[in-house]
Amino acid sequence: MTDASYPYSMDLSGCFSGARKALTAEIVEMYYKMAEAGLRGVRKAESEGILPVLSIWKREDDLEACQPIVDFLRDGASDIVFLGTGGSSLGAQALAQLKGYRVAGAETEIDGARFHFFDNLDAASFANALDRLELKQTKFLVVSKSGGTAETMIQMLSVMTVFKEQGMLSEFAKHCAVITEPKDNALRRLAMDHGLPILDHDPDIGGRFSVLSNVGLLPAMLMGIDARAVRQGAGAVMQPILQGIKLEDCPPAYNAIVQVALNLEKGISGSVLMPYADRLELFAMWYRQLWAESLGKNGRGTTPIRALGPVDQHSQLQLYLDGPNDKLITFMMLDTAGRGPRVDPDVAKDPDLAYLAGRTIGDLVDAEQRATAETLVKRGRPVRIFTIPQLNEVSMGALLMHFMVETMLAAHLFDVKAFDQPAVEEGKVLAKKYLGKMD
Repeated sequence: MTDASYPYSMDLSGCFSGARKALTAEIVEMYYKMAEAGLRGVRKAESEGILPVLSIWKREDDLEACQPIVDFLRDGASDIVFLGTGGSSLGAQALAQLKGYRVAGAETEIDGARFHFFDNLDAASFANALDRLELKQTKFLVVSKSGGTAETMIQMLSVMTVFKEQGMLSEFAKHCAVITEPKDNALRRLAMDHGLPILDHDPDIGGRFSVLSNVGLLPAMLMGIDARAVRQGAGAVMQPILQGIKLEDCPPAYNAIVQVALNLEKGISGSVLMPYADRLELFAMWYRQLWAESLGKNGRGTTPIRALGPVDQHSQLQLYLDGPNDKLITFMMLDTAGRGPRVDPDVAKDPDLAYLAGRTIGDLVDAEQRATAETLVKRGRPVRIFTIPQLNEVSMGALLMHFMVETMLAAHLFDVKAFDQPAVEEGKVLAKKYLGKMD
């Protein structure tokens, strides 16, 4: 359903034919008017500047503002540490995989520096990390939209404590920059008190939708990723929408209908995202937060599930094939045929290995991803396929924008607010209460 102007293509036939809970044209038609209204709402929000995330792909000024911070953090750094959690970290990590971050076999250094995302809070892990880092050559970027995220703030305060213990607190301004909202908050006050460089977090872009802002693109620029190309890819998704593309030709809109209709009409309660590429593993983590936190309200939403191929053929596939038929499985496939090491036929003479003789690793991955999708369809499971001819900044930017718009439109169809998370706030309040009672 996608044309050559998109850096990816899609196949939704596995949701309509063969699936035991298949959608029909009549079911899809039920959601058309509401989806069209949602698409008009997206255009209006973009034109009126109500949702800056929809127009950020056009901007250059904020990237120019990032460059001095990039130079500052890069200067003399052997290690660059990112402190942030959830939407303040996951999008940047997804982009970082383009440069090999947390990819098996990739270099541990990127352009001469090691990168560390401390997004989860664990006492032992963080203590070990601080012990290993050479602080004189380590730079930190702290990201918190609210400027008061407990996990991030205690990490930053712990770092400052170590600097103080080593008699280096007066030099902290040479080692740390922050991104936070342009309003009075704890992080901004702390940064100002210590003379740290500050970049403003756009107050109208929520954390999990912030990957195309400086939250995601400043870390990307630090790793040598072309931030403008990422936004170019995002524009490839947004431009047809703004130009009035028909709903049936708009991948984010049509996919929102498919996901919501499968849930409300066919009882599909899980949304599995299964890329067949190590470089998309953290993209699936980013999607998991985006989908869960935006839609899981008022008893609505579907559960996002992260999988990775081919490895999870050996851990999750049995469930998807033969367990409850309650999941949409989304494959993300790259063109891998002919790529990677090729097996010399002389070392594959065993009859049981003959099928691998002369084949590349990419050949096997290509065969397995197609075979797995086909097998699921034959078993009557809803399947959709993203095909990505080339994984680079442009295609990554397009995928990021696709899923953000799809999520916004799915929220419209579910009749929930995409940009808040009220249930989570209750736990934050209670955690502060418990902390205050500790001796």
